[in-house]
Amino acid sequence: MQLLAQIRQRFAPVLKALLTSVESNGTAPSLETLLGMIRPAQNAQFGDYQANFAMPLAKPLGMKPAEIAQQVSATVDLQGLCSEVSVAGPGFINLKLADDFLCQQANRAFGDSTSLPLDQAGLIKVDRLGVSAPNSRENIVVDFSSPNVAKPMHVGHIRSTVIGDSLAKVCRYLGHQVITDNHLGDWGTQFGMIIYGFRNFGNEAAYRAAPVPELSRIYRYVRRLMDCLEKLRDLPKWEQALGTAKERVATCQQELTALEPTSDKAAQKAARKNLADAQLQVSELEELIHKAQQQLRQAAQDESFSRDLVEHAHLHEAVLAETSKLHAGAPENLQLWHEILPHCHDEIDRVYQRLNVEFDHCLGESFYHDRLAPLVALLKRQGLVRESEGAQCVFLDQFDAPMIVQKRDGAFLYATTDLATIQYRVEHWKPNRVLYVVDHRQSEHFDKLFAVAQKMGHEQVQLVHVSFGTVMGNDGKPFKTREGDTVGLEGLIDDAVAKALEVVAKLDEAKDGGPEFTAEQRQAIAETVGVGALKYGDLSQNRTSDYRFDFNQMVALEGNTATYLQYSFARVNGIFSKAETTPEAIRSNQAAIRLTNDAERTLLLALIRFQDALEEVLVDYRPNLLCNYLFELTQEFFRFYNRADCRVVGAEPDVQASRLAMCDLMARTIKTGLALLGIKVVGKM
Repeated sequence: MQLLAQIRQRFAPVLKALLTSVESNGTAPSLETLLGMIRPAQNAQFGDYQANFAMPLAKPLGMKPAEIAQQVSATVDLQGLCSEVSVAGPGFINLKLADDFLCQQANRAFGDSTSLPLDQAGLIKVDRLGVSAPNSRENIVVDFSSPNVAKPMHVGHIRSTVIGDSLAKVCRYLGHQVITDNHLGDWGTQFGMIIYGFRNFGNEAAYRAAPVPELSRIYRYVRRLMDCLEKLRDLPKWEQALGTAKERVATCQQELTALEPTSDKAAQKAARKNLADAQLQVSELEELIHKAQQQLRQAAQDESFSRDLVEHAHLHEAVLAETSKLHAGAPENLQLWHEILPHCHDEIDRVYQRLNVEFDHCLGESFYHDRLAPLVALLKRQGLVRESEGAQCVFLDQFDAPMIVQKRDGAFLYATTDLATIQYRVEHWKPNRVLYVVDHRQSEHFDKLFAVAQKMGHEQVQLVHVSFGTVMGNDGKPFKTREGDTVGLEGLIDDAVAKALEVVAKLDEAKDGGPEFTAEQRQAIAETVGVGALKYGDLSQNRTSDYRFDFNQMVALEGNTATYLQYSFARVNGIFSKAETTPEAIRSNQAAIRLTNDAERTLLLALIRFQDALEEVLVDYRPNLLCNYLFELTQEFFRFYNRADCRVVGAEPDVQASRLAMCDLMARTIKTGLALLGIKVVGKM
């Protein structure tokens, strides 16, 4: 149920009438803004909800905020919804929902076991729990994950994958039509590198035994060669720049020394800043040169690698040539690409299966290759492209640099493919919104992409870059292995499951009657708990922030973790066992939820706010708000359950039936909420 929407709907006509009485001087807030100032109360002593719109209306209406609040309170129709309405302070309107209304909404949610699919195939289903359909059903495309398929997935892919999957599930659960698309990197320069490397550095036996690890080794080897060749090329330029920078430091030092102590303070400040800037430039160049020299010294110690550096001195040009041949449809390159690609898909699909992530489509860059030339031709006909230094570019007033859609050698770029992707999606899927769940470092690219798409005529679709921060290690730097390599995602999953197994085993060993799980059962539970911990550890963070990766924190049984929520779900199931009943039996009895004390009331209020929490997630695409809701709901449940006057098993029969219904609604809400985060539950832990 859209609880907050119902409250705002009651206030809307009253506020609308007030706004019509304001002269058209542009000073009054909009109706939408005023309604947005009706929010859940931060402190229970002020009621359940609070309206703070009287203050911004004071000046436009020429009235005191308290007078406005009193007038609105006396006029608004809250019959059947609120039992108490009061004005406090300078003009706050405090609202307390009626107990009968709370019970009505809770019973509606408890009685609604309508099965709702979270995927297009209808395989993942959850209870609707009284969640109502949206006023306006949208067609939403969610573009997420999008790894380069020729390399194993790494920790950098976790955020896009789990955030995108959760947003898609929430959108679908709230009643929108959702299409998920994994825009795979299955084309371009990376395959030129692999094709060249496969022919020159490949190990046939290793490839036949384990294709993807060998392809990954080839890619890394070619990348290392290219990096060293770039260092060899750039090092003389950097050394020359360092000499110039040191001369600038000396000049700046002389200029600062020449200034009299009594001279102009602004001049001294400027001179010190110039010196600091020059010294910083020297420091950065020295570090750059040191790292390059260190990399080249290590390369020199590897005789085979050093020989390859000499023999493949024109590697960059060779890779571009192989890429061009692939794009031109050269049979030998296409054949190798077709052979390699299925192995790459198998590798990433295995990771997605463990993460319980599915896609409706996996249309990679290769899918759009034939659409790129026609796209550039269309841009030319629309007058959006002009040539610059041989390249075809779209110039935008709000950006210093243009968007290049075709290089001078005829090659297309990511931007070209992304424009073709928008064109295809608009033509075939007709979305109202497209969400791109992509690293924040791509912000400028998407700003340009969306601007060009609008100029092409795609104003009817809302394009949104759902950006996110970086996964950091305990040192505050991007999460890497001890060797400095990017952490592999499957290895990360293995480590999370191993940590979870320790927790599951400890819980099992500590049971009064002794352990109850076999080794296989413990492993199965640990897989669910470990994967859940990994995903929730990411989703519970503010998506725009960097966060520090900590396994121990992720699998903790206390605090805002998936493990705590899964364990809590298992504990609620234990209540049913103690009562010698089942959730199915509780629902079939159709017991009515009723209130007998304030702890029950607080719990019911939290339970019926489920849809509001989901709606809030989509305001700015933040799954962490759902995590916060589930954590706070669970804490509220155990505050209720642990009170002496809230005993469930052994209470009066009608009270026990009511409280068992509350427990069932609680368990189903936690299970559904975790499912919307892409996380499973277990019946016992």
